[in-house]
Amino acid sequence: MNAATPARLYATLGGAALIVLGVAGFFYNASFGTGSDVEADELLGLFAVNGWQNLLHIATGLLGLAAAGHGARTYALGVGLAYALLAIWGFVELDEGAGAILGLLAVNTGTCVLHLLLGLAGLGMGAATPRSEPRPRPSGESR
Repeated sequence: MNAATPARLYATLGGAALIVLGVAGFFYNASFGTGSDVEADELLGLFAVNGWQNLLHIATGLLGLAAAGHGARTYALGVGLAYALLAIWGFVELDEGAGAILGLLAVNTGTCVLHLLLGLAGLGMGAATPRSEPRPRPSGESR
């Protein structure tokens, strides 16, 4: 079995939390409007959610659970970078008065902060996890 690592913890706990957040978000808003028709409600009064945002959270959460066994470091670094960039993009959209990224993903300050925390945690836990040791080659195999 793989040893516990910070990236594996991130993939497992972060993935599970994202799935719960995505599923719960559908109880608040399940609309898939685009462009000027983007609708959003606030999950727990904090996070702007809509159908697209919920799908994103569920998809990245499922990916995290799948990567927890193998590929957790790659997941943590990749998803961490993606969520950090998504947070920055969201803050820019909020500054410009928009409430959505690409006319799809509903954003507010709470959502951007959540994405920033997920991003920084992923980058940090991915960086704190050592790369796997290369597998030794069978004797007689050339490099």
